[in-house]
Amino acid sequence: QVQLTESGGGSVQPGGSLRLSCSTSGLTGRNYFVGWFRQAPGKEREGVGGYENDGSAGYAVAVKGRFTISQDNANNILYLQMDSLQPEDTAMYYCVADSESLWWIAYNPTYRKPLHWGQGTQVIVSS
Repeated sequence: QVQLTESGGGSVQPGGSLRLSCSTSGLTGRNYFVGWFRQAPGKEREGVGGYENDGSAGYAVAVKGRFTISQDNANNILYLQMDSLQPEDTAMYYCVADSESLWWIAYNPTYRKPLHWGQGTQVIVSS
């Protein structure tokens, strides 16, 4: 059973940083791909970035250069480092997992919905 649990959300001023964490279970030994999505108030869920098994990551245009995905394989934790945050980054952020690569997030963040979702963690960027 796949379980994804996010933490680390909160409130931050524009220009600030936050690091989200996602504790994963049920993915070991399976060919799963992980990444992050977000949903802003009144908008549909959109991909933020996908993490590939070779350690590379692809990012949506809106966050490229500001957000970084990394993974602690020993402890089964996925991270999302968010720098230079702006008010438009305000959203619920979700950790996701899918049986196929999430490479498409970099080209079409709303292409489809991954198979597995965490419960989400809220990020608010406001002065």
